[in-house]
Amino acid sequence: MELQSCILSRRSVRQFTGEPVSREVLEKVIALAAWAPSWKNTQISRYIAVEDPEALRTICERYVPPYNARIIGSCKTLIAQTFVKGRSGFEKDGSFTTDRADGWQYYDCGIAAQTLCLAAQDLGLGSVIMGIFDRKGLEEYLQVPEGQELMALIALGHPAEKPEARPRKGVEELLSYR
Repeated sequence: MELQSCILSRRSVRQFTGEPVSREVLEKVIALAAWAPSWKNTQISRYIAVEDPEALRTICERYVPPYNARIIGSCKTLIAQTFVKGRSGFEKDGSFTTDRADGWQYYDCGIAAQTLCLAAQDLGLGSVIMGIFDRKGLEEYLQVPEGQELMALIALGHPAEKPEARPRKGVEELLSYR
């Protein structure tokens, strides 16, 4: 798929078919997401694929609000995006490089999540990024490694819907010159 077409056609998909995502395709999506740019090439994003129906059910019942539970209940693969703390935006001695403190790690995660979603779109999958969940509870349930933090949940699967594009702001509102 041509890049512009991929960007213009990608939507947040909230309903999925019952067809599972093959491990081969999932690994291709993650391999492409690895090419996302990051602070000093720190590549801090990590991914946990949740495919077990019982685990998905538990996440829906205990760790997310009802509107996200409906989405997760529809997908066969949930990606928990984590990141390695203390690298992006930091110097080797642990001090912050900029006045953004540790905020740069969230920026890097956003770039990686969008790259993952565009890769999924290119491979015929749908996705939606979710940020509302019981982070600490889910980190414990998913056994997120020490030194990492859960950033986002990304539902991934074969789309059962084709959402329409919502209006976008025009260039005249988004761009200014000095």
